[in-house]
Amino acid sequence: MTLSESAAAVPARDRRSGRARLPDAEGWAVRDGVKLAWSSYGSGPATILLLPTWSIVDSRVWKAQVGYLARHVRVITFDGRGCGLSDVPRDPADYVDEQFAADAVAVLDAAGVRRAVVVGFSSGGSWAVHLAAGWPERVAGLVAIAPSCLFDDSAHPERSRSWWEEDPEHPTGWQTYSRAFWQRGGFTEFVPYFFGQLFCEPHSTKQIEDGIGWALDTGWEATAASRDGRVGARGAVRTPIEPLCARVRCPVLVIHGTDDRIVPFEVGARLAELTGGELLRLDGVGHGPQARHPVLVNTELRRFTERIWPPTVERSWRRALGRPTRVLYLSSPIGLGHARRDLAVADELRRLRPDVAVDWLAQHPVTRVLADRGEAVHPASRWLANESAHIEAESLDHDLHAFGALRRMDEILINNFMVFDDVVADGEYDLVVGDEAWDVDYFLHENPDRKRFAYAWFTDFVGWLPMPDGGAAEAALTADYNAEMIEQRARFRRLRDRSLFVGQPADIVPDAFGPGLPAIRDWTRANFDFTGYITDRGPVGPDERAALRAKHGYADDERVCLVSVGGSGVGDALLRRVLAAVPLARRRAPELRFVIVAGPRIDPAGLPTPTGATVTGYLPDLDEHIVACDLAVVQGGLSTCMELTAAARPFLYVPLRHHFEQNFHVRSRLDRYHAGTRIDYDLACDPDALVAAMLDRLDRPVAYRPVETDGAARAAAYLVDLL
Repeated sequence: MTLSESAAAVPARDRRSGRARLPDAEGWAVRDGVKLAWSSYGSGPATILLLPTWSIVDSRVWKAQVGYLARHVRVITFDGRGCGLSDVPRDPADYVDEQFAADAVAVLDAAGVRRAVVVGFSSGGSWAVHLAAGWPERVAGLVAIAPSCLFDDSAHPERSRSWWEEDPEHPTGWQTYSRAFWQRGGFTEFVPYFFGQLFCEPHSTKQIEDGIGWALDTGWEATAASRDGRVGARGAVRTPIEPLCARVRCPVLVIHGTDDRIVPFEVGARLAELTGGELLRLDGVGHGPQARHPVLVNTELRRFTERIWPPTVERSWRRALGRPTRVLYLSSPIGLGHARRDLAVADELRRLRPDVAVDWLAQHPVTRVLADRGEAVHPASRWLANESAHIEAESLDHDLHAFGALRRMDEILINNFMVFDDVVADGEYDLVVGDEAWDVDYFLHENPDRKRFAYAWFTDFVGWLPMPDGGAAEAALTADYNAEMIEQRARFRRLRDRSLFVGQPADIVPDAFGPGLPAIRDWTRANFDFTGYITDRGPVGPDERAALRAKHGYADDERVCLVSVGGSGVGDALLRRVLAAVPLARRRAPELRFVIVAGPRIDPAGLPTPTGATVTGYLPDLDEHIVACDLAVVQGGLSTCMELTAAARPFLYVPLRHHFEQNFHVRSRLDRYHAGTRIDYDLACDPDALVAAMLDRLDRPVAYRPVETDGAARAAAYLVDLL
């Protein structure tokens, strides 16, 4: 798989798709007729201005910083001239360093900011120096990340001005860094190579794809003009930066990686020396640490800013043995099954240790379930960016590419990890439990020094798997993600104190993680403990089932079809397909009654209500309806399907198209239990075929493998040892 193929596999997205935080204010700064689009996030006495970089990418280059920083200070970003929503001058003289510095002043004026900490990445490092030297009253501090200061061309002669202006016949590598080659259509060949060099760390596919997409949005002409302006070509005049460094009087921090293949580490070291600044050396790190190592960069930016504007804080300390025993529980919001099983585990944990206090760091719709149970939701939960909303935005007509959606959720994941990191820094937690809290698990392995607690990880599947129509590109991406996880676990086995698989070894798919990687089942057996399936309800006998039917008003002569699509809100299309089939189903089986559960994120009022169907929203006692029904039609989510299996109820399940977990992991487990009948969504779109499948399933006896009922107790026993 080439980088360009990898990028092509990911569809273009709206600028706001997958955002962790939207601007609190937006506007335009106009200078010399050039309009500059700026955005403002957060508030407070301190302000950070995140400068643009080379006009090959826009302000999205800061997406991993904005959400976190805006919780602590005001953050201003703007699209540099030539890219994003800003104007695109064509004259190279419009792209010299002084222009960008003056643009920054205009943006500060437009946003009403008198003074800011100025942060520049790559070319932005030069512009930050120009800004601090020319307008010292506006710059409270300067941070330069991998600064491209162009002290001279000796470090990288292949990217000198003379090289840039050559026209190689068959360029490769850095030879593609040629204006003439770009003009002939070679920009699309240069871009993947460039971002592959920029993000040289292993497992950087997402950052590379982002860069490629942003660069292709910008185009070659503006990128070339900005390059001409930087090197002083085609009428542009380059101002030496060394004399300006001596005029910088504010505090300076330079952050630079030793494996930077775009700008050598020595350039950053030289800038720190000339400005009398602090140098943070990142060993083995490439040119884009703010994207590839955002936890470190975010923390350093906040630390630097608080040196200049110290916050007013009250600090406290308590003797360790005098602290209460506290657990922080993280429950995945993608489906409410996680919340139900996590509550069952928490109840068992408190039964074993009545002194334990459990706080939940959670988001909607999990918070809806927790509120009904009177659980303690941590107030910092309000800062979490909603993952379910992103998943809903990614879905269309019962189609959700789950692996792709998770990759495009990277901005949300880093935002939510930083919320978590702040919470555990202040919370004195003895144990953190993460139920498929992918953000926490990934970034803890990337930053193992952040672990201050015992840590247990729950999951009910292991291994990213490609969809067949994704071809070689998707297969390579999933294998790369799996390889990174395997490497993390091998290097930092101590990080998880417990890895718990919700199920049995036989529930694991027999596939391999990828070419040259181990078998998923073998690796999981060697790295996980097994709880068995976790349910919040034991076996139900005929008398209890009859009582539940009476409780919910189900008559003896009715056959109840329960239709439920989970809590993430992606099931609207399936609900409508079933509702469209209700009249036909009742003509063929008049005793059928349909109970349609829209869940907490779909508005029941927006759905039709044919005769014989009741449409409702969130049901806190959905488990009782599962036991009481005669038939169910559901998505392919594991929790609901396994609850139906445990209750020995007949059901049809309709996996979301391109949802690898539902199509492979869940299906494999249900096949082992001989449970449910899988149907394709295309069949569900045909009322005749859907009704025929429903009636056939309704009339066939159930012969499922029994489901264990002690999973919550077994899980709690694993956890209590950590306390």
